Amino acid sequence: MRIKVDENGNWRSFRHRNFRILYPANAMSNIGTWAQRVAQDWLVLELTDNNGFYLGLVTAIQFAPVLLFSLQGGAMADRIDKRKLLIWTNIVAALACYTLGILVVAEVIQLWHVFVCAAVLGISSALDAPIRQSFTAEIVGHSDVANAVSLNSANFNAGRLVGPALSGFLIARFDTGPSFLINATTYLFVILSLFFMRSSDFFIQKKEETLGTIREGLRYAKARPDLYVVMALVFFAATFGLNFQIFNALMASKEFGKGPAEFGLLGTYIAVGSLTGALLSARLERFRDAKLVMRLGVWFSIVVIVLSVMPTYTWYSLWLPVCGISALTMLISANSYVQVNSDPAVRGRVMGIYLLVFMGGTPVGSLLIGYLTEALGTRETIALCGGFSLLMCVLIWVFFNDKVERPADLRVSSVLREQ
Repeated sequence: MRIKVDENGNWRSFRHRNFRILYPANAMSNIGTWAQRVAQDWLVLELTDNNGFYLGLVTAIQFAPVLLFSLQGGAMADRIDKRKLLIWTNIVAALACYTLGILVVAEVIQLWHVFVCAAVLGISSALDAPIRQSFTAEIVGHSDVANAVSLNSANFNAGRLVGPALSGFLIARFDTGPSFLINATTYLFVILSLFFMRSSDFFIQKKEETLGTIREGLRYAKARPDLYVVMALVFFAATFGLNFQIFNALMASKEFGKGPAEFGLLGTYIAVGSLTGALLSARLERFRDAKLVMRLGVWFSIVVIVLSVMPTYTWYSLWLPVCGISALTMLISANSYVQVNSDPAVRGRVMGIYLLVFMGGTPVGSLLIGYLTEALGTRETIALCGGFSLLMCVLIWVFFNDKVERPADLRVSSVLREQ
């Protein structure tokens, strides 16, 4: 039976059958992803006697593959069947998570096991992300891409409402193993949904013939000030400000002396704001431009600074939803602007660059944050991260505010001809 959805409403992407099939599978996967994030952080703290450096190190290892593989993933997305690629990346991720869960349940887990599984999962995610992002346009069509990005972000953060709390409950009663096994199983639902999609319903746009190289994608992004300014702002905000998993783990365990259940709830609190921000972003489509992203980056950085001075667990928890709203409105605005305003012929490579910038600073940032928490303290580190993000966002705003107009012609040939 065909579902009636307002073609101009906030839920219009659900008019598309393939989107309706993939969305609930992604919802389950997102719950599993957030459950695993909490379990992995808590497992590292258990294995290292609450050492913040090792917590930063495992995060760095998981995100380091972005530096090596996200551009390749974007190039593959522009050349190869995206659905087949996503099936394989999800298979690899499931195997990594099953391995980690079995090792924990068998009580033979060691820290290096966590590092290896995090690296494999990181490689899979680095290839998966640009492919999945550019696949959105084929599922819903160009006119609904921005709406689908908002709904997918809402989906991701709805999982954040359930996953951390579920994981905290499971850890308190059964240790971390079940969280990893649950996440691994959710990947199977995504794989099945990809198989059940109907090829005839895909939106395949006619593309201009291009070289198909990573270098061409880099040249295209470099020739577009509106794109590279958005990417630069996201780099600083994400690398230094968007580290709530590390912040929450250390604040819960060290600053407030709480256990895994309270730690898991912190993820749920920030998800309340993130989900709200994702839903509100669906109403901001007509306002989205590079200048809006710059303003939102400044707002987000200030919110992170304020987080560092919250005096108690209760006040810290109450401020996390504000962090979630500010982070998601900025990130959704940036992501959808880059996707919608890139030539389809090079969109996969552009999203590969965007994701490299978005997550590529995390390995270094996580190590630095882990070190600083041990050397300076957790609160001081949060304040320093928010302050540096604010400084860079303000500088970007000052120097590029009048240089970020969207070009009239987005085609690769036109953009590169004017370079």
